[in-house]
Amino acid sequence: MHSSSRETWFLITSVPLYAILIGAEILMSNWRAKKYYSFKDTLQNIYLSFINGGLDLLLRWLFYISVLMWSYDHKFFHIHNTYIYWIALFFFEDFAFYIEHRIDHYCRLFWAVHVTHHSSEQFNLTTGFRSSVFQPVYRFIYFIPIALMGFHPLDIVFMYSITQTYGILVHTKFINKMPGWFEYVFVSPSHHRVHHASNVRYLDKNMGMCLIIWDKMFGSFQEEVPSDPIKYGLTKPIENPGNPFKIIFHEWQSLAKDVLKKNSLLVKLKYILMPPGWSPDGSTKTARELRKELHSS
Repeated sequence: MHSSSRETWFLITSVPLYAILIGAEILMSNWRAKKYYSFKDTLQNIYLSFINGGLDLLLRWLFYISVLMWSYDHKFFHIHNTYIYWIALFFFEDFAFYIEHRIDHYCRLFWAVHVTHHSSEQFNLTTGFRSSVFQPVYRFIYFIPIALMGFHPLDIVFMYSITQTYGILVHTKFINKMPGWFEYVFVSPSHHRVHHASNVRYLDKNMGMCLIIWDKMFGSFQEEVPSDPIKYGLTKPIENPGNPFKIIFHEWQSLAKDVLKKNSLLVKLKYILMPPGWSPDGSTKTARELRKELHSS
């Protein structure tokens, strides 16, 4: 099967899976009176996913694939063994996502894009579709080293679709804990609930898509703590959460306001490149600074 048609086939067949699981989660949560879903929030998740998907398709054929094809044509080597090729692609791509995700959290410019995904105060399977709308503009950059290592761009895109599907399915509160061996290696719903929390303890933690080993290796891992129940959403809620423009651009507006303050060029650059919450006078705190205060109190 051709790589592009293979991805199309995978996306088409995954739609019924999503529909069944989301429908089941809605029915079960209502039956248990948990109210994991609201119509307004679910509608937001859907239209944000459509905007992201449309932009992704547009950019993919304009320059996304062409840049990766150029990189692939200048590859350093090629893996001939099919099994090693696909296993290596999975690991390289999952690691690339971890790096991208970590930068999205630690650089305010990219956080302004990614914050949309974290803006819901609910957590369910449709939250996985609450896309960082403008991420397709730069996501391909993280795939360039993979293409240079001899992985075909269409295989990279196909593997991303597979790993993204897994990343969507961990957005659930119905599964408490997975078996210990599983949680040692893979991202679980418990791990990802931590990632979506606004509690200080949980900020900027568990950034893996499929594998949690990257977080454990690089110090960004955090267990879900029963004594610190998760509160979903942002540390500073959006003022008008029903406004689509606000959902997508509220952090851009806040960033522009800080950059336009009367400060030196260096301070302006720091507002853009430093982690969210950074300020020259300490009037606002980064996640790391907030955690230090939490542990010292």
